[in-house]
Amino acid sequence: MRTPEFTSVERAFTCNIPRKNKVNIPYITVENFPKLGLLTALRFLEWVSENPNGVISLPTGKTPEHFIAWTRYLLNNWDETKARKFREQYGLNIKQKPEFGNLHFVQIDEFYPINSAQHNSFYHYVKKFYIEGFGLDESKAILINCDDIKLAQGKHYNEVFPSGAIDLSLRSRTPKSKLEILQQQSLFLIDNWCVNYEKRIRALGGIGFFLGGIGPDGHIGFNTRGSDPHSSTRLTATNFETQAAAAGDLGGIEISQNKLVITLGLGSISYNPNVTAIIFAAGESKAPMVRDALEKEPSNLYPASVLSELPNARFYITRGAAVMLKDSVDYFYKASPWNQEKTDRAVIDLCKKINKYADKLTLEDLKEDDYCQLIPDLDHDTVQTVITSVESKIEKVTQSLSNQVFYHTSPHHDDILLGLLPHIHRLSRNETNQSHFAIMTSGFTAVTNNFLISLIKDTISFLEQDLIQMVEYPDFFESGYRYKRDKDVYHYLIKVASGHPEERQRAFSHRLVRDIIEFWEVKNKEQLRNQLQKILSITRNRYDGEEDHPKIQMLKGAVREFEDELVWACFGMRSEDIHHLRLGFYNSDSFTEKIKQESDVESVIQQFRTIQPTVVSLAFDPEGNGPGTHYKALQTIAEALREWGKSTDLKDLKIWGYRNVWHRFHPSEASHIVPVSLNAMSIMDSTYTNSYRSQVDASFPSYMLDGKFSDLSMQIWVEQLQAIQLLLGKPFFYQNESPRLRTTHGLLYFKEMTVNDFLEHARELEKSMEGSISI
Repeated sequence: MRTPEFTSVERAFTCNIPRKNKVNIPYITVENFPKLGLLTALRFLEWVSENPNGVISLPTGKTPEHFIAWTRYLLNNWDETKARKFREQYGLNIKQKPEFGNLHFVQIDEFYPINSAQHNSFYHYVKKFYIEGFGLDESKAILINCDDIKLAQGKHYNEVFPSGAIDLSLRSRTPKSKLEILQQQSLFLIDNWCVNYEKRIRALGGIGFFLGGIGPDGHIGFNTRGSDPHSSTRLTATNFETQAAAAGDLGGIEISQNKLVITLGLGSISYNPNVTAIIFAAGESKAPMVRDALEKEPSNLYPASVLSELPNARFYITRGAAVMLKDSVDYFYKASPWNQEKTDRAVIDLCKKINKYADKLTLEDLKEDDYCQLIPDLDHDTVQTVITSVESKIEKVTQSLSNQVFYHTSPHHDDILLGLLPHIHRLSRNETNQSHFAIMTSGFTAVTNNFLISLIKDTISFLEQDLIQMVEYPDFFESGYRYKRDKDVYHYLIKVASGHPEERQRAFSHRLVRDIIEFWEVKNKEQLRNQLQKILSITRNRYDGEEDHPKIQMLKGAVREFEDELVWACFGMRSEDIHHLRLGFYNSDSFTEKIKQESDVESVIQQFRTIQPTVVSLAFDPEGNGPGTHYKALQTIAEALREWGKSTDLKDLKIWGYRNVWHRFHPSEASHIVPVSLNAMSIMDSTYTNSYRSQVDASFPSYMLDGKFSDLSMQIWVEQLQAIQLLLGKPFFYQNESPRLRTTHGLLYFKEMTVNDFLEHARELEKSMEGSISI
């Protein structure tokens, strides 16, 4: 492991965690996401002060949010006392504000083709936040503007590639039509444009300061897994993981799968051997990619590992992103007093590591493991303590719960179903229990334009056929539209049962009509027809990923709300048991919106006071890459509990933290382990498929699976069972005296907490966002 020569700024951020293990690239760990932005901004300014005529290449997306905010703050407040103290505290030992006018900017990548004026093009991002935001000279910038790339016969890309899809096989095969001849000629022109782009960079001596994120497959730029370490700027395809990550920006996976990209190559980034190349990452979701790049043998499987050849390469990461590094694992086990959770984790991980059942582990196995050997009083009975610990977590969920009032909260509409449904379903069979479901956001961003267009067209068709008869009622447009919303739910589900898909669509259209009348204050059938046509026209004429008009957002949100009512009606819940809170922090902005404390928190407090829950469930994620929807929902609930606790004794209130497709508990972290049967999986999948119609095509999937979220949840449950089977043995389940345990084919985990324990965790998580500055 080479000893890095850290700069003055970097030395100010080095932490106290011992670094004993070999890594490919030196790294610095910081406490939280905003501090990651501060470190990166200070190091950038430090470099610019030393290289005022240098070549810089900076990233797009959400990860740079705090880098951009801190850079602008420090520049705009250079002579202010607070900013000066920041510079002194963190080692930026320069007095004169860096000049940006002579810097050369290089854009890292871009989708192709995409209109450069669209807000979701990287060209637009670069112009807004870097060229204009940092005051760079655009004439010195090397940018990727798809509209300026010349194609055959001077045609526009919409003419050459009318479907938006580009067939790269035309580089090497014979065209089969006049259009393909045009496309082939254009492809070669694009390739030549990329060659010239690369030449312009190399003519400047290569990139001097590169800052980039790391993707779900470990990519930097759009250099996906398997990229040539010596690659240059090129037009290329992406893989599924990258397409899934881009789906939110582009309006769905069906769009991102058809987009190619122009990207700097790995060789473009490393051409200048003295380049300061920094990869920054925040949140536990990035931990596997960080570990692979830093600790595995450098390979084209881990694109960022190419930076290991560069003396000035660095990783800047948060503690969450560092959690899988061996130094961090060592610190977890050695820095605090030992407890049963550490014993459980060490033994369970050993079983998986050496693929050995726990009852076959020997004392020598335990002693030879780096972490099991640390267990106090290690002996032949140690493994049994772990078995007993896990069995007790399963035993907890077999006990009956009666006379409870459950308040299940969900950041997005499907979070509860994906994270906790088998347990909720079982508890709901006890009629002494009451269940309420609070969806914190409207969820409009998850409804694609294509889905809404299809729904509107169906509704227009039903109206023309006089199949929406309620519009003929004399008072319908005045007040009648507000009533019988439960009938829409029943109408839909009874047609699921009887197998009439067209009737299901008609029930959906009934609800859509009610919402349109409410949102647009429609007064008669003719206005309704006109409004439907207007919505159809507006939606068709928007580019994918474009921000919707506020009322279209409301309508898309109403689609998700109806779907959620369908889900819980399958289990006997009334619409009055489902609470659509539509909290204000939820929006489609590029960067994060802070929690609107007063209005959002008050909404939840009022629910607590009215419902008087005995159990509150919530999405309980670890540190993320910024204050996303799950984080904001958790902090809103935490603040509401603090306020409610001022007037109510909450010592008996239980908090259930669940996770679903985005994060997982280690079994040692969970307090309860729930057996999931094939029947429970089937119920979850059929409920998801029949109710969440807008999500069945998985337009915004997880990068972990090309399919529905319900499929991924089941996959996770099965994998979690496999881990516990190594500990308990398969016979524990299939030979168990309990019929419920004999039917176990998956496991889900959750963590039960007291209010005080939860609030302490929420405060620790909140610290991961302290120090943020708005853009």
